[in-house]
Amino acid sequence: MFHAALVEDNAEERARLADFLRRCEGEFAVEEFPSAVDFLTNYVPKYDLVFMDIDMPYLDGMSAAHKLCQLDEQVCLIFVTNLAQFALKGYEVSAFDFIVKPVSFSNFSVKMRRVVNHLSARTAKTVLIRGEGNLQRVAVEDIAFVEITGHKLVYHTASKAIPSYGTLKSAEELLADPLFVRCNKCYLVNLRAVSAIEGNYAVVGKDKLLISYPRRAAFERALADCLCE
Repeated sequence: MFHAALVEDNAEERARLADFLRRCEGEFAVEEFPSAVDFLTNYVPKYDLVFMDIDMPYLDGMSAAHKLCQLDEQVCLIFVTNLAQFALKGYEVSAFDFIVKPVSFSNFSVKMRRVVNHLSARTAKTVLIRGEGNLQRVAVEDIAFVEITGHKLVYHTASKAIPSYGTLKSAEELLADPLFVRCNKCYLVNLRAVSAIEGNYAVVGKDKLLISYPRRAAFERALADCLCE
């Protein structure tokens, strides 16, 4: 089951797209939004696929797409527009494809075969991290390490740090990945992100994380097993 959002101000166009989705291979749960403002307000990153009209009032589809990329890096975005020249700008926001109006089922079904194959082939497990005021969907393998200070967690990826709340135990349960191992009481480390061990420190990107003495043997053993896989 895939989750799709239709963001289109024209009710007839939304109904047509919803009908096309029902007729395509693959099972889709569909939600409809009459504007990008409605779609992005209190956005929850639960969608696999978003169809976005470009020419909409209040907030156009291209501007909405830029905001969507900040909220959800994993979603598959397809522009639906009668402005083909603007659709080409979709590559700026990593759009998967675009469909030019008037939409025909034959053209739609061809593109949807590519979309279904793409969504089915995705193997990266993702998790929802509750940040400061919003939810962010992140691929587990993109998280380099999790840090805790007091009751505040920080999920570190290569591109950003996502502040959250909880304990390292709750982070372990959320990630549910055996390649995340504690190197001390403050850090939960993705062994795939460790480039070296220098003295008492694990090198993760530009960071050096202290390996405590009680955890050193187990950490190094787990790292060696990871490298052998």
